[in-house]
Amino acid sequence: MSDPTGPKYGFETLQIHAGARPDPATGSRQTPIYQSTAFVFRDAEHAAALFNLQEVGYIYSRLTNPTVAVLQERIATLEGGAGAVCCSSGHAAQIMALFPLMEPGRNVVVSTRLYGGTVTQFSQTIKRFGWSAKFVDFDDHAAIKDAIDDDTRAVFCEAVANPGGHISDLDAISAISDAAGIPLIVDNTTATPYLCRPIEHGATLVVHSTTKYLTGNGTVTGGCVVDSGKFDWAANDKFPSLSQPEPAYHGMKFAETFGPLAFTFHGIAIGLRDLGMTMNPQGAHYTLMGIETLSLRMERHVENAKKIAEWLETDPRVDYVTYAGLPSSPYYKLIDKICPRGAGALFTFAVKGGYEACVKLVDNLEIFSHVANLGDARSLIIHSASTTHRQLTAEQQKAAGAAPEVVRVSIGIEDADDLIADLDQALAKSTS
Repeated sequence: MSDPTGPKYGFETLQIHAGARPDPATGSRQTPIYQSTAFVFRDAEHAAALFNLQEVGYIYSRLTNPTVAVLQERIATLEGGAGAVCCSSGHAAQIMALFPLMEPGRNVVVSTRLYGGTVTQFSQTIKRFGWSAKFVDFDDHAAIKDAIDDDTRAVFCEAVANPGGHISDLDAISAISDAAGIPLIVDNTTATPYLCRPIEHGATLVVHSTTKYLTGNGTVTGGCVVDSGKFDWAANDKFPSLSQPEPAYHGMKFAETFGPLAFTFHGIAIGLRDLGMTMNPQGAHYTLMGIETLSLRMERHVENAKKIAEWLETDPRVDYVTYAGLPSSPYYKLIDKICPRGAGALFTFAVKGGYEACVKLVDNLEIFSHVANLGDARSLIIHSASTTHRQLTAEQQKAAGAAPEVVRVSIGIEDADDLIADLDQALAKSTS
């Protein structure tokens, strides 16, 4: 159902059917969990063709697995991409996205408004590969342009930023990356392809933590890199792993051999083979089941988030609310362009009384769960400054939207009035 020459199905149809076919052996309507490490070759010639990438098929589940393959096709289809590679977590997806692009001494220009773990990964961990990151306020488009130099190999941002729910102007940012001849990588975890389609706004690659809204039930971790298939990796000499003979795969030129699917095949043949960040088939199965109800859930997430954000904004115990769906938000004007179906369900609000009041609020909630996750069917809350962003400096916390007086909420699909009542009673106890 991802054939571009075939019928044009709606999102709700594709989220159920894309990539899935009845099992040829049993007729099973639901995608089976192919819990197998290896797959039998027909003969020696078949095995050689698979290893030479002359034929697509299954070898070993670190590389390819039938259950995971269905998930890859489904996410790629929903995002409007040419292909996708699933892996073990959202953090793995970020490394997988950068791996074919970077070399020692190269850098990536990234937004200051990122999940705290991503800030740490980019500011600290990637240094061990000889890579570096330049952090820039992505509302300042001139600053993005100025930060790009001859060693920059990618631009990275979140479509709807975690934790504050700020919306990135992807059209303007992609114009900058295009002019520099480098890819734009967009983390679309918070928005999902139901609310935002970054490839339509110029993104080269889209990454997901499938752990969050795509799965939607807090059961498994996973990640995905979606390849738009639209970037010319051979247009310059900046990406030798894709445009030049790849020594890690007997001199194959991936861009020449696979064209629009060059990045996808590299991600499997080199990335998964050597980094081993594999998604397990049972995890893929849970995520496939979650995606079947994605549009229904996201509609309720957005409806609830808007109602609760409006209530919080008028509450005298709250200093401010960052939800982009509020007319008072500086990002409100971007909704129709970037997220026409709504601004998501993740945002922050500042509690009068600061750090201590935030801690008391979290401890007194009854329906909201205090967890380090988002995108669940149930409503979640966390005080980022003492948890997910604790490892950052005070300046980094503020830049990321995780100041000490701020809590992050991921609004679920429960009854919105019940959630408001829960927040009301907890605010009373925390600010009295």
